[in-house]
Amino acid sequence: MKPITIKDVLVHTVALPLVEPITTSFGSEPDKTAVLLEVITEDGISGWGEAAVDTYPGYGPETTATAEHILNNFLIPKLIGQTIAQATDVPALLRSARGHRHTKAGLEAAVWDACAKANDMRLADYFASFLPEGNAPRAAATVGVSIGIQPSVEDTVALIQKRLDEGYQRIKLKIKRGWDVELAKGIRAALPDITLMLDANSDYTLADAEHLKQLDAFNLLMIEQPLSYYDIFEHSKLAPQLKTPLCLDESIHTVNDLQMAIEVGAIGILNLKPARVGGYSESLAIYRVCVENDLPLWIGGMLETGVGRAANVAFAALPGVTLPCDISATDRYFETDLTEPPFVLGANSTLAVPDGYGIGVEVQRDRIEAAKAHWQAIYPYVEKGTAL
Repeated sequence: MKPITIKDVLVHTVALPLVEPITTSFGSEPDKTAVLLEVITEDGISGWGEAAVDTYPGYGPETTATAEHILNNFLIPKLIGQTIAQATDVPALLRSARGHRHTKAGLEAAVWDACAKANDMRLADYFASFLPEGNAPRAAATVGVSIGIQPSVEDTVALIQKRLDEGYQRIKLKIKRGWDVELAKGIRAALPDITLMLDANSDYTLADAEHLKQLDAFNLLMIEQPLSYYDIFEHSKLAPQLKTPLCLDESIHTVNDLQMAIEVGAIGILNLKPARVGGYSESLAIYRVCVENDLPLWIGGMLETGVGRAANVAFAALPGVTLPCDISATDRYFETDLTEPPFVLGANSTLAVPDGYGIGVEVQRDRIEAAKAHWQAIYPYVEKGTAL
């Protein structure tokens, strides 16, 4: 592998209007915000990564403001001038700064892209080069679609049908207290045969076990993260009480977390979000554990722009990813994305892995500038340092 030497790193904070606001137990999101990282090498290669952070610390503790601060003052100085032999070298360079996994993931992803481009490799093939034989990427990733909380069961059914007509074959619905059993009952009455899962985003406690047992009646693929963020112990107490497999999301931040969850019986399926675990180096370690333990695995999304979406599609094409992923087509989220070409839903609910080197899509700089201007116009409070 040809190494890269990092000359500069540019930070681009952007906001893109979503086609449809996404509503979860955290609240409603009208825009996708992100901090994009552009790593520039001494050879003039630009590697792109996306720190999937929001303006408000809902899904996790990081925000656009914290990401900018940590990047500019602590992380980027660690990389400037460094010669990187492999992208997997990056976590050790950033280790002195604790936490901030989403932010580190974006910076590491830009190095992954730059390294792959420097060696004329697709990112999917570069990922596979760190895995045992038999893990060559597939041509496409199987995907599903996530649907936020709607005003009524009837509205939810109509939106599910729209997504089915578009070609999606796995439906994920967001739930919360008071919007769960009746929702599932109504959906199953209208659409008895669809592949359906529910995502609770940590809205329940172990005391809700008897209530959650009612969801076993609806032939669900899984229930995702019903209990609290970071929790593994109480999920291990809930899992034996349910027939429906428990999928962990927010609870798993490292490969050690996953090993513990397997050991104590807290997990039946893993939603791996590379941003949540600090990047693709840790994601590869987690992938190996899933394969070794025959643990069903899928790749979750953070409503990424085309930069983060392309990298996630590359990872989701690895054969150990066994369930449909939350990486929907571009038009599910944006009228105009930041990259070309757009991701288009293909046959059997798939997204093709781009053919180009690195992430395989071209960043459109004029769109980056427009998205930066939208960020400044919509979120001026960040400039002022005031609270949301």
